[in-house]
Amino acid sequence: MSLGLAVAWLGCDSGSSEGAGGSGGGSGDGPLRILITNDDGVGAPGIDAVVEALKDDPDNLLTVCAPASNQSGSGDSRTPTPPPLDASETTTASGYPATAVDGTPADSVLYALDNLFPTDPPHVVLSGINEGQNVGAVPSGRFFLLSGISGTVGAAKTAACRGVPALASSQGEVEGEGALDYDAGVIEVLAWLEDNRAALLAAQVSVETITSINIPSCETGSIRGTLEVPLGADNPNAYVLGGGAQDCESTVENPPNDIEAFFNGYTSVSPVDRNAQMTCDNLN
Repeated sequence: MSLGLAVAWLGCDSGSSEGAGGSGGGSGDGPLRILITNDDGVGAPGIDAVVEALKDDPDNLLTVCAPASNQSGSGDSRTPTPPPLDASETTTASGYPATAVDGTPADSVLYALDNLFPTDPPHVVLSGINEGQNVGAVPSGRFFLLSGISGTVGAAKTAACRGVPALASSQGEVEGEGALDYDAGVIEVLAWLEDNRAALLAAQVSVETITSINIPSCETGSIRGTLEVPLGADNPNAYVLGGGAQDCESTVENPPNDIEAFFNGYTSVSPVDRNAQMTCDNLN
């Protein structure tokens, strides 16, 4: 069923540092309103894993809105209007009701905020779990250019520009026929959500940045822990030339950034400026 509604292109609230609602004084009552999106498409396994983990908790109120097809690498780009974006009712891979938007991840976030939340905005946007890591912020390289090409991160930044706190989650890819460890990713998403639940309900989470987490898929060993680290700014050619495997048996300690943390077996948690690549400035 075509919903046939246009996205309203609102400007970035560049002066706000509060969470959804902009006042920072939410009541903290009721279920957590969660908008779930991604860039791999509404039928992808990563978004399905997050929805399945959250849907049966009465403290969560889920709305799923994501691209109708794979939009990886689209960054924070949006479809010019007119014409209006097309959207249709669908389901995730496991059958949870969802809205599929014929557009980019940023389109999906804007469509949902303008059309699927008629009274109150979501408390948080969860973008992911992405198929493949999104680490670093460097000019070139196989896994990088996070701020420029990641649709997962672009969707989260778009939400923050509209005043809604956001998390971007990405699962490390594996070589050959190995499966991505979405179970490990779900654990990290749930942990972040519970750590921030009270602040999200009270609209006391800053939207000047979004949080980007990258979770290894360990072929041997297990994830070594979770580290809060900044984005890496250098292209680690040794990691790329080595095949990109995450070494969960590494003995490297105190990695200085998300690239080195992730490839040495840690889950990396990093802030990303919501206006990187002028996301907010261009949201009009």
